[in-house]
Amino acid sequence: MKHTVPLKFNHVFQRLYRKGASAVSPNLAVYVRRNGREESRLGLTVGAKVGKAVVRNRTRRRLREVYRTHEDRLLPGYDVVVVARVRAAHSPYGILEKEFLRLADKLGILYQEKRP
Repeated sequence: MKHTVPLKFNHVFQRLYRKGASAVSPNLAVYVRRNGREESRLGLTVGAKVGKAVVRNRTRRRLREVYRTHEDRLLPGYDVVVVARVRAAHSPYGILEKEFLRLADKLGILYQEKRP
């Protein structure tokens, strides 16, 4: 990933949940907050309700790929946490992608395209 590093520490996740902006859809919840750095930090949360380890890991890989393919459209300098809901495990990739982009736009972390 170009301008993103992993978000690993629990206290950063907790601060983001408390003080960050959030948007939700049937498959995902996304939390964002400015981090004052040049790079973004990505955290993925897939709880035990989503399924057993194989299902959770597959869901995590799919969400990481959604983020990676659209990273160039996202503004740098944000902490982003994507929380997978139970339905995310069985949703098609295209739906996850569309929902992530819609939520990112709603939260204001997508570059705005200039129209003539």
